[in-house]
Amino acid sequence: MDPVFIGFLLSHKIGPIGPIGRIPPINLSSPRKPIIASTHQKPEAPPVNRIDALFSTLRAKNQRGFIAYLSAGDPHLEATRQLVLALDKVGVDLIELGVPFSDPLADGAVNQAAAQRALESGTTMHGVFETIAAIRRESEIPIVLYTYLNPLYAYGIGKFEKDAATAGVDGVLILDLTPEEDAAEFTGTGLLKRIRLIAPTTPPDRIALIAKRAEGFIYYVSREGVTGEQTAVATSIVERVALIRAASDLPIAIGFGVSTPEQAREVAASGDAVVVGSAIVRRIAEHGKETDLADRVAAFVAPLVAAVKN
Repeated sequence: MDPVFIGFLLSHKIGPIGPIGRIPPINLSSPRKPIIASTHQKPEAPPVNRIDALFSTLRAKNQRGFIAYLSAGDPHLEATRQLVLALDKVGVDLIELGVPFSDPLADGAVNQAAAQRALESGTTMHGVFETIAAIRRESEIPIVLYTYLNPLYAYGIGKFEKDAATAGVDGVLILDLTPEEDAAEFTGTGLLKRIRLIAPTTPPDRIALIAKRAEGFIYYVSREGVTGEQTAVATSIVERVALIRAASDLPIAIGFGVSTPEQAREVAASGDAVVVGSAIVRRIAEHGKETDLADRVAAFVAPLVAAVKN
């Protein structure tokens, strides 16, 4: 079994649904305005997904992308809003926003602690959507929700996808939902890009299956086990990425264990984007009570971004 595909976790809930913090409420139930066609005006084409637009631009510039992981609501949702905007300003290309969950088995100690802090601060799914809607008033940075299946069931899968798209989410990565068990509610809607994980232990035939059902980009987990900082980059990255490229034309983002500019530069040579999570989350834990938290974290991330871009 792939190390991050860990089955259904149906015995825990994310908590009560309700508005959080100082983020102004949004009406997630309001339908989008219909496109009105006439004999003098052609119907508008659907907007290009921000993830697709990002990687198209990066490829045109022959650049690699930088993806930052944050746990939504750590230390609180207003801080999440400020962090995303600060990271956007220092060149982060895409935000992977973790939905806090009580049993995050694919995550290491640093990210588990962040999820717990977020839950203790009162973070809910609805609060996460309100925060993303507030971010959208100031930024168009692509946002992917990183989540487990149980919070989606607790919220309602169909309602989750609709509300996420309305708030401004671009994609979703469900860690414990395999392609064989994919929920019918997610197939064919087109509202969110379905990001898929491929592990170092995934055999070629299964790589082909996962790649076929992936959208936006493929997340390559560069080492066995859970998230967390490492002292060295996995030696199998080049070989494994080549297998994925043989099965898909989608961009490949490489994560799990990248924590320094040197590691980020090395990984960027093989993939289309680099994901850094635990190293960022650890800085948030260290400076979470400081008034300049967002500036401190952005200062840490800026050299990582520069290493990937250069």
